[in-house]
Amino acid sequence: MISEKMQEALNDQMKWEFYSEFLYLAMAGYFKSRSLDGFANWMMVQTQEEHAHAVMFFNYIADAGGRPEVRAFDQMENEYESVTDVFRKTVEHEKLVTRRINDLMALALEEKDYATAKFLDWFVKEQVEEVASPQKILDQLELVKEEGNALMMLDRELAQRVFNPPVVA
Repeated sequence: MISEKMQEALNDQMKWEFYSEFLYLAMAGYFKSRSLDGFANWMMVQTQEEHAHAVMFFNYIADAGGRPEVRAFDQMENEYESVTDVFRKTVEHEKLVTRRINDLMALALEEKDYATAKFLDWFVKEQVEEVASPQKILDQLELVKEEGNALMMLDRELAQRVFNPPVVA
């Protein structure tokens, strides 16, 4: 059984995971409107990942004897200055999510809720990739300064990304 405090914190994180899903969907829409289908694909895969993360929280809360609560969230941004701006905001967002996951882990350890800590361990590790992947793209965008040929080559590369459902050991 999870405590009420832990249940509240996990439900709040589930909301953030759904928010992330819709944020990346909005970003995919921005890329589609600019005919950057590879960048849109990258964000659509990110959307699928975030949905899977939210469902993992939903199922864990229920399995741990809690009550999953699907909550509303604020409207996300839909307009962006540039491709680089989108990835800068993606990195910032993932760093925020990382801080939130780390805070959840701290709470689980404080409460000696080792089952929740074990569940969160996967997310702690996942967040390393969640920050590194868009950071790499941001670094590349800053190198090429969004110039035509380089941007189109990166767009083609990002079109190759596919969704791989999370595997939790």
